[in-house]
Amino acid sequence: MNDISKEIARALSQYTDEVKEGLEEAKKETAKETVTNLRNNSPKLTGDYAKGWKTKKNGTAQVVHNKTDYQLTHLLENGHVKRGGGRVQAIPHIKPAEEEAIDNYVKKVEKVIKG
Repeated sequence: MNDISKEIARALSQYTDEVKEGLEEAKKETAKETVTNLRNNSPKLTGDYAKGWKTKKNGTAQVVHNKTDYQLTHLLENGHVKRGGGRVQAIPHIKPAEEEAIDNYVKKVEKVIKG
């Protein structure tokens, strides 16, 4: 009886480690895919804004951010008022990439957990 409990504990420990590794890999892959998506779908006047999308690890999280032109993300995503009056049209590119990333990550997590 004691051997069975040890074997079960060992198997659960091994499964837990595999799931942790799988989730970490899923986070990295999803972040890289999101960066690629944002680079392809961002507005391109000179191309600098689109090239600025990067991923970095912050604690246990993977963060996608625009390293070069972070000030423009809100203005481009939501539009803004012009100096002389009127508005600049919004170019939604972050929200669709976020939604796609969430869906992809959930699918990858389910795949990792199911084995």
